[in-house]
Amino acid sequence: MPVLHTLRRAGAVLLLAAAALLAAPASPAAAAAADEPGWTAEPAAGTAAAVRPYFYLAGAPGTVLEDRLALVNTTDRERTVTLRGADAYNTADGALAVRPATAAAPATPGAGSWISFGTATTVTVPPRTRAVVPFTLTVPPASPPGDHPAAVVATEAGHEVAVRVHLRVGGPALAALTVEDVAVRGRGRSAVIAYTLVNRGNVALAPALRIRADSLVGDAPAPPRARTLPVELLPGQRVELTEPWPGAPALDRVRVTLTVTAPGGARAEAGGSRWLVPGGLPGWTGAGLLALGATTAAALYLVRGRRPDPGPAADAAGPTTPAPHHELTGAAR
Repeated sequence: MPVLHTLRRAGAVLLLAAAALLAAPASPAAAAAADEPGWTAEPAAGTAAAVRPYFYLAGAPGTVLEDRLALVNTTDRERTVTLRGADAYNTADGALAVRPATAAAPATPGAGSWISFGTATTVTVPPRTRAVVPFTLTVPPASPPGDHPAAVVATEAGHEVAVRVHLRVGGPALAALTVEDVAVRGRGRSAVIAYTLVNRGNVALAPALRIRADSLVGDAPAPPRARTLPVELLPGQRVELTEPWPGAPALDRVRVTLTVTAPGGARAEAGGSRWLVPGGLPGWTGAGLLALGATTAAALYLVRGRRPDPGPAADAAGPTTPAPHHELTGAAR
């Protein structure tokens, strides 16, 4: 009887453990595996069998360039993948993206429309198989020189993988940019320096930023130090960026000057100013007193600067007779 009771308890424990496993949420690793498409797309290895993170193609206008895409099915079932070319661009915050297939065609077609897979726009990849798909990129005869960002996009069952195509058309390369709309937003530790970068040239840029801050009253705490931005700015693109400034003054008028440079000789500078005051009525009162003090100091400086100079006319009156000097000796005279 005790043995039967022990077996029943052991069975109950096993049932509870199984129920707990079934009810437990999936681990992050399992969830990530479920989200993976089960296949990969990447540039096919060249003659040196080197791994390429993206396609790099270069040629003159009118050239037909060729390359190959590798599709690898890592699952035990067949995969049907659809292929297309797409234009690449910067999102508003500077990230790289590709135009969706449902987007309206741009007025001026980009390099994505120059990519063709011929009749292999839909490829069936057997289980545990690697398929290599050739494609061509035809550079139109009137294409301007410089970088033309694009991508090869593979889609299957709602999953999409984009492989970048870095295309450079032969001719003069121009690295140029502007920095615009510089402003200080927020206050205190939440203050940020906002600005816009625009690529005015024909090559992709890796910009570096340097910030200088000046204040009206005190010494402005150091803004973020010079650094290379984590952005690849594509030709003709505009991005809106911010830099945190947790050490911004609490009560002062500041002016920030941004200098942006990039390889190839690109350089631009712009600035913006703003009163930084604490929130609420006390802050605005303090700002008013600060402004009044600055105005008063400026007025006194101007008045002092306009005080008349006696000039040589005072010397023309001749030497003045010194006042008699009385020696203090304590003796009566």
